Amino acid sequence: MTKYQITGQKGEELARQYFENKEYEILHTNWRYGHLELDIIAKKNGMIHFIEVKTLVEGSAGLPEESVNRKKLLHLIKAAEMFMLTAKFTGLIQFDVLAIILKDIDHEFFLLEDVYF
Repeated sequence: MTKYQITGQKGEELARQYFENKEYEILHTNWRYGHLELDIIAKKNGMIHFIEVKTLVEGSAGLPEESVNRKKLLHLIKAAEMFMLTAKFTGLIQFDVLAIILKDIDHEFFLLEDVYF
């Protein structure tokens, strides 16, 4: 496993804990449909949240959330459409990005809610 994959895996594990602590119900992690993927699908107050997790190690160039560009968001939208179609879900949805900076002691979390272009 590469250093990048280990960082991403650690970030997704921390993200699951983060949302569970905020009383989200985790429905799926790493949900896939063909080449489409959603990092976390969670539910809170009747709304489905499609969550993209971006993780960097402290000292890395830039911020994790900067890598979520228009192309990535369009990919998330397509994946969410396929999830809703296959799950026959017709309720409210929201796209969120959780940016995590891994530190030696306290990791830094930054939640961008209801992102959309």
